Amino acid sequence: MTPPHSLILDFLGEGTINRVVDYLMEKRPFDSTKEEIMKETGVSRNTFFRVWGQIEQFHMVRKVRTVGRASLYLLNDDSPVVKKLLELERALIEEHLNENAPKVRSIAAR
Repeated sequence: MTPPHSLILDFLGEGTINRVVDYLMEKRPFDSTKEEIMKETGVSRNTFFRVWGQIEQFHMVRKVRTVGRASLYLLNDDSPVVKKLLELERALIEEHLNENAPKVRSIAAR
């Protein structure tokens, strides 16, 4: 499945870790299993587990519950790294909206 257009991915690139983190950011506040993340991002199992360690190392996710044998994870909003990424996302969205806002001529210019 092709992920939807993302300003974060446009800015940071389509790297594996970026796709996984972008998915978790877009999925907030809902939790996901590792299988769901792999499926939705199109990342292979081996590649996913290669970057998952980095994501956990920087405390970007937290395990919120277990259903059967599956653990569900959520973006860790308390992580300083996640806070900065969310701040970057907001700045990119604001910039994108400003660029694409219709230009309104003032009445005095008419």
